[in-house]
Amino acid sequence: MTDDMSPAERYALSRVRAAEQATALAPFREMYEFELDPFQIDACKALEGGKGVLVAAPTGSGKTIVGEFAVHLALTQGRKCFYTTPIKALSNQKYSDLVRRYGAAKVGLLTGDNSVNADAPVLVMTTEVLRNMLYANSQALIGLGHVVMDEVHYLSDRFRGAVWEEVIIHLPESVTLVSLSATVSNAEEFGDWLDTVRGDTEVIVSEERPVPLWQHVLAGRRMYDLFEEETDHGGRGAARREVNPDLLRMARMENSRTYNPRERRRGKMVREADRERERRQRSRIWTPGRPEVIERLDAEGLLPAITFIFSRAGCEAAVQQCLYAGLRLNDDEARARVRSIVEERTAAIPDEDLHVLGYFEWLEGLERGIAAHHAGMLPTFKEVVEELFVKGLVKAVFATETLALGINMPARTVVLEKLVKWNGETHADITPGEYTQLTGRAGRRGIDVEGHAVVLWQRAMDPAALAGLAGTRTYPLRSSFKPSYNMAVNLVSQFGRHRSRELLETSFAQFQADKSVVGISRQVQKNEEGLAGYREAVTCHLGDFEEYARMRRELKDRETDLAKQGAVQRRAAAATALERLKPGDVIHVPTGKYAGLALVLDPGLPPARADRHRGYDAHDGPRPLVLTAERQVKRLAPMDFPVPVEALERMRIPKSFNPRSPQSRRDLASALRTKAGHIVPDRHRRPRAAGADDAEITRLRAALRAHPCHGCSEREDHARWAERYHRLLRDTRQLERRIEGRTNTIARTFDRICALLTDLDYLHGNEVTEHGKRLARLYGELDLLASECLRDGVWEGLKPAELAACASALVFEARMADDAAPPKLPTGPAKEALGEMVRIWGRLDALEEQHKINQAEGVGQREPDLGFAWAAYRWASGHGLDEVLREVEMPAGDFVRWCKQLIDVLGQIAAAAPQDGSTVARNARRAVDGLLRGVVAYSSVG
Repeated sequence: MTDDMSPAERYALSRVRAAEQATALAPFREMYEFELDPFQIDACKALEGGKGVLVAAPTGSGKTIVGEFAVHLALTQGRKCFYTTPIKALSNQKYSDLVRRYGAAKVGLLTGDNSVNADAPVLVMTTEVLRNMLYANSQALIGLGHVVMDEVHYLSDRFRGAVWEEVIIHLPESVTLVSLSATVSNAEEFGDWLDTVRGDTEVIVSEERPVPLWQHVLAGRRMYDLFEEETDHGGRGAARREVNPDLLRMARMENSRTYNPRERRRGKMVREADRERERRQRSRIWTPGRPEVIERLDAEGLLPAITFIFSRAGCEAAVQQCLYAGLRLNDDEARARVRSIVEERTAAIPDEDLHVLGYFEWLEGLERGIAAHHAGMLPTFKEVVEELFVKGLVKAVFATETLALGINMPARTVVLEKLVKWNGETHADITPGEYTQLTGRAGRRGIDVEGHAVVLWQRAMDPAALAGLAGTRTYPLRSSFKPSYNMAVNLVSQFGRHRSRELLETSFAQFQADKSVVGISRQVQKNEEGLAGYREAVTCHLGDFEEYARMRRELKDRETDLAKQGAVQRRAAAATALERLKPGDVIHVPTGKYAGLALVLDPGLPPARADRHRGYDAHDGPRPLVLTAERQVKRLAPMDFPVPVEALERMRIPKSFNPRSPQSRRDLASALRTKAGHIVPDRHRRPRAAGADDAEITRLRAALRAHPCHGCSEREDHARWAERYHRLLRDTRQLERRIEGRTNTIARTFDRICALLTDLDYLHGNEVTEHGKRLARLYGELDLLASECLRDGVWEGLKPAELAACASALVFEARMADDAAPPKLPTGPAKEALGEMVRIWGRLDALEEQHKINQAEGVGQREPDLGFAWAAYRWASGHGLDEVLREVEMPAGDFVRWCKQLIDVLGQIAAAAPQDGSTVARNARRAVDGLLRGVVAYSSVG
């Protein structure tokens, strides 16, 4: 290629290559066996140029390479790099990856309850750990050059997302931020915000999957493509993907098979051929069972596969179903390798615990190449499943959606059983973003030519809706940022009230809220320009026409109100008259389609009229059934009677009268005309207008006539402009109220929190009190409750296990809101302390209501949950795992996770409690020692 270049071109190219070799990127690229993608190169160049970067790319596209380059760059420059992740499992995985690349001496791990090589230049940590370091002004921040925030789209998580924004806002200006996100539709908006708060930030978006993804629907024995082959529709524009017509036909066929009672009555009229066709259709369409799905994927060469089941119990049941079906995906050699790896990884677990943890059933599944993966599993077990899956020794995993959170477990195929999941409050359809995240696991880069997403056919499935899910590749990133009590005291301590308020107004939440009012603000400006023009047109040389126009509006409003009152009174009078009607009354219907003479067959009173208030509207008043003089039987509505109606005459209705019989109607209508046809109804006189006698109307009319502008020759022209001015002014005020409701929302919440903390003596203006300094060391949803318990000495004198039971109420939350019967509690001082904690929470809850701090908006203290107190007490007291798990009926993975969170909060309590003259700090540390044993201690590296 260079042979075709001129000497000048060859020289220029050599200069470019020499410049590239002089960069940090060149040796970094040589570390990888594959070529970097253009988006990865662009992001790395921006980083080396001193810019921050936001990289938004699909799952599995390799965006973490940009984060690894930040590590490389920091080490090259002799600075530090922090790599943050949303969950400990990801931290553990990234720690292992970086240790393999740079060695254990240069890489450390901080995950709250574990610290490995904390002084290393490269530290992997959960985002909460970095937030706590920032508030504590940790010495570890000295020399920090880069921070990588992996899975930064997690900031939209309504429970933990605020931590990401806290970190982004409070990081020192000298730190370069690397934000790695899934593909989001508002990456530019997020990038604009990062540019505002962090300085020059380059947004790099890649929507191209590294491995193409094929979408399928599995129904019965057949795998259908979700989309037809792409066509350009005769060259009229870009190619579009059409939903497979076979799927649409199948959905219509399913919907047409709903039960029709008329078919039952037809009996033998339904032809045998129809029934035979129905049987054939039914034989082709069903939802295949879990073992059947795996067998089908295995036969098609589509394993390894991850099947997402939005239920832990469902994942375990799926493994058992595959075992019972005799499914075997591993040969003898693979079985031996699996057993060897599993025994090595679980060697530290005592034999008595293995039985409790379901080890042998789990091992049998692994040996066959089948496993579950969910948060209820022991962390060690989950890590073994991940390792075996990556090595190809487990080929079918049944997982909950937590697996989609960035853990490196790519598969050839992803299967979705259903498109509905429990979101903590209700069963809801999965969103396009969730669908993208789940199916993003399909297709292993460098291994698979293509990935496959398979959705199982379900009754009433809409292929078009599924295509919409699959076709919407992006979803918007929405801030969940809310101030907290701990955040407030930490901010005021560092920056004071005023500067803290300004900092909070730089949050992404406020940025989005402010951006949403830009269009409204622009409309307000246009309206104000229009108002100025209208005001000029209203000017009258005789006097203040705005005052005159206001009096005209007051007069008009008063007349309208009186007219409405009169209409309501007339309707009420008409309805009262209808209520007095009886069968046999002859009436004259005043208006409507059936106006004229009529005989009341049924007064049509609403049910329980006697028990209801007499003032009802046109929709719930009497609806008399009448026979008209033209032989029609009709149910009339209250609107047919705008004025009261009275009986003109009475007639006897024969017992033999049948309203469905034309002859009966003819005879009775004839009798009606004979009886009352000659009667002329009284004309209802319209009552005198209420305004005629109203003193306020009389006063306003007199004031108008006396006003100087009343005699203006252009009065009506001025009045038209004044009316336009008034309408535009009213619209503008509404827009301004909308702006006021959306702007400064975060700062207003902060002000309320500060007011409550001032009442409780945590803040004095810009000063943080001793109580406030204690609160600053307590993180979590119930930070203020924990601080109040320390202040009131609620935990003084408790034994370590009793303190563990009480502290568990600060972290535990039952998976279901109405989880069961009242929880079992330890007796004695622990039970009394738990009761006192609930009482303190009640006091705080009332105070929050007084300060308009709304828990529904994610701010404030939820009620402490005592559901883990007994388990924490028994485990910290030294009881065995079998006994504890049997008593609380909790999966081992949940038990370990709650114990680790409890250990974290006990560490905070030990640091925040008084060190002199108090038993709390010492017993909190002892409680940690009691909890950190056995299955909790060896559960994982982090």
